[in-house]
Amino acid sequence: MMLKLNVLELEKSEYTGGKSSLCPGCGHDQISNNIIQAAWENGIPPEKIAKMSGIGCSSKTPAYFLGKSHGFNTVHGRMPSVTTGANLVNKGLSFLAVSGDGDTASIGIGQFVHAIRRNLDMVYIVENNGVYGLTKGQYSATVEKGSKKKKGVANQQAPIDLCAMAINLGCSFVARSFSGSKKQLTALIRAAMSHRGMAFIDVISPCVTFANNDESYKSYNYVKANDEVLHILDYISHFSPIEEVEVPEGEYQEVSLFDGSTLRLETLAADHDYTDAVSALSAIHQSEKAERHVTGLLYYDDNVPTATDTLGLSETPLVELTEDLLRPSPDSLEKVNSGFRS
Repeated sequence: MMLKLNVLELEKSEYTGGKSSLCPGCGHDQISNNIIQAAWENGIPPEKIAKMSGIGCSSKTPAYFLGKSHGFNTVHGRMPSVTTGANLVNKGLSFLAVSGDGDTASIGIGQFVHAIRRNLDMVYIVENNGVYGLTKGQYSATVEKGSKKKKGVANQQAPIDLCAMAINLGCSFVARSFSGSKKQLTALIRAAMSHRGMAFIDVISPCVTFANNDESYKSYNYVKANDEVLHILDYISHFSPIEEVEVPEGEYQEVSLFDGSTLRLETLAADHDYTDAVSALSAIHQSEKAERHVTGLLYYDDNVPTATDTLGLSETPLVELTEDLLRPSPDSLEKVNSGFRS
């Protein structure tokens, strides 16, 4: 049997992890599979990826993919601050963060805000099911008003839309997808991995135990019936000849990414401009009014300085700098100290 290898001549099995302990059919497992596929197709060495997570069903998933990568499971809601420290001292790694709607939209929302504000160079995926699965299915802050779980009354509180928040805060890559949309989600994750700066993807991921009934706005059937797709996506790696990629019919645009790759968008919603924050916010609000989910690349800007740019950090990651570069020389230290004596 012929084994398929990526550009690094690695099998996809090199990117897998342990066996999942989540509920059978959980959307989070499909997201894990898409992450494995994206990292393998992009040809990123597994040992060059740092997996970050917080607390919750979603934050358990890094154990199920990229078993040869570095991993850090932080305390509840504090994943962005730990990622900030790791990112600034070792920018040579690719940072992939997985969080949940509780971990990000409730206890960790302040951390989420400042990670966007700093434009950390990372992929931030929220596996959004609208419930707290580990604590038996209470509504989270992202669930739509009127949505109903399998048991109990319908939610009566207004939701926090994390994509709208990210766009308002100036996030440079914002997308929404669905765990059941394999092609779209894989293309978005691959593009996010090739983006320089904060790439945020909100993934609707049905909770099969507590909220996968038709009255739940985040159930599998509801999303499939009420998904407003902005565009069809094709991701073209920088090492793939453009002419070998199937070109979609109709109007399309090409987004050039930091590493030389291309995200090709066949536009379905003709009035959506992914470079315009107002257009992105309008698409989100219009779909919310219609009780639909808008998916695809919502907003993109490749001109936002990253945290390392703003701080003027050295080209060499801080963790690789030698002691003689990190410490002042005896002569320069004596010169500083003598200034205090005079």
